[in-house]
Amino acid sequence: MALRFKPDLFKLARSEAGMSRTRARQLVASVALVACAAFAWLWLRPASPARIAPQQVIHDEAPNPNPQPALAQTAAPPGQVPTLQPVSSPVHPSGTTAAALRAGAASPAAATLDVIVNRNDTLDRIFRKLNLSVADLAFLRALPGIKTALDRLRPGESLHFTYRDTELDGLERRLNENETLKVTREDGTLQASVLQNPLEGRTRTIRGVIKSSLFEAVTAAGAHDQTAVNLADIFGWDIDFVLDIQPGDSFAVTYRELYQNGAYVKDGPVLAAKFVNQGRTYLAVRYVDPEGNAHYFNPEGKSMRKAFLRAPLEFSRVSSRFNSARLHPILNLIRAHKGVDYAAPIGTPVRAAGDGRISFAGPKGGYGNVVEIEHSRSVTTVYGHLSRFASGTHVGRHVTQGTVIAYVGMTGLATGPHLHYEYRVNGVFKNPQTVALPDAEPIEARWREDFLSKSEPLLATVETPLGTALVAR
Repeated sequence: MALRFKPDLFKLARSEAGMSRTRARQLVASVALVACAAFAWLWLRPASPARIAPQQVIHDEAPNPNPQPALAQTAAPPGQVPTLQPVSSPVHPSGTTAAALRAGAASPAAATLDVIVNRNDTLDRIFRKLNLSVADLAFLRALPGIKTALDRLRPGESLHFTYRDTELDGLERRLNENETLKVTREDGTLQASVLQNPLEGRTRTIRGVIKSSLFEAVTAAGAHDQTAVNLADIFGWDIDFVLDIQPGDSFAVTYRELYQNGAYVKDGPVLAAKFVNQGRTYLAVRYVDPEGNAHYFNPEGKSMRKAFLRAPLEFSRVSSRFNSARLHPILNLIRAHKGVDYAAPIGTPVRAAGDGRISFAGPKGGYGNVVEIEHSRSVTTVYGHLSRFASGTHVGRHVTQGTVIAYVGMTGLATGPHLHYEYRVNGVFKNPQTVALPDAEPIEARWREDFLSKSEPLLATVETPLGTALVAR
């Protein structure tokens, strides 16, 4: 605050006291200094206890051995006595009141939380988000054999945390179907162990007839989608499951169902299978050799795997078959369609039909973006109308069967998203649905007797009529 003195006040002081001009100025300055000090004391003096806010009292007061709930006065209508209501103490993020934490009356209650792992998440990042001690995480990582089980997180998996304030009390993580990582705090020290969750396998045989799709037929027979996928993988070198499946086709499959603690987990591997496609019968059996390698063979010991896949896409709808006199949908003229079109959404992965070397990758006229692969035995496969190429797809690269080389699109002369696939032998176009594919190597001679003895009873389960389903314990 600034003090202002009128000129007549200065003159009056000087005339009344008969002072000199200098003395009068000193007197006025002294009075002003005292006034300023008085105003400063009034403005900055300590607040009285009545002015202290309730939350400040809670944080600054000494611990009370017999704490009573704080009371707050509520307004009352005129003529009535105001009432007093309890005031809740501020709550700490861990769930414990600030008063309890301050007084040390009790340790924080344990809290539990399930965290779903996001893409690019790490345990360090999750610990920091939850405000948990990273020192606890460092201690766990230092335990023998635990670091790998902690660091390789999978997007979508769930982690179960138990903690008190910033201290980790426990952590559970499902490593796989057979193992669970369990972390606990015992006597103040974190301990970790990997618990075994053994799966129980039950052998089951089902039979079915296809009415509209393989998936529906397998589900109607009592199995699950995984078994349908397994069937397509086993017979995928002989049958184009995108195109060749017809109503009336039938199957029989013996497989393992996996249970844990009496509860169903999933369908396990196919042990033996029979598929009848358009009147032609195919048989396959799973054989694990003495070195632990598992493969599928026909009853004669020839591998089900061949040099080429029938279809470079999985379970997509086919819009156009091989036709030497097809009316081109864009050019409106008769042009031989020397390949098969697989209608599929843009971005669907395209697989190499067989092992080989990429001889061309880029745009080429009506094909749009195209990849050409040269295989042994003078075979070339062509993949057209691609939206983009997979990482690493370039001329000269060697690829193996099933490698994703590109993605479905509609570049070039295409009315919709699809893959155009060609199979050429010595430059001559062949129908990829019916061309004879070279066989893979048969079972090794040293294991043939073992194979025959083990495969015979398994193949009998799909050959012998068993009704709609049989469960063997």
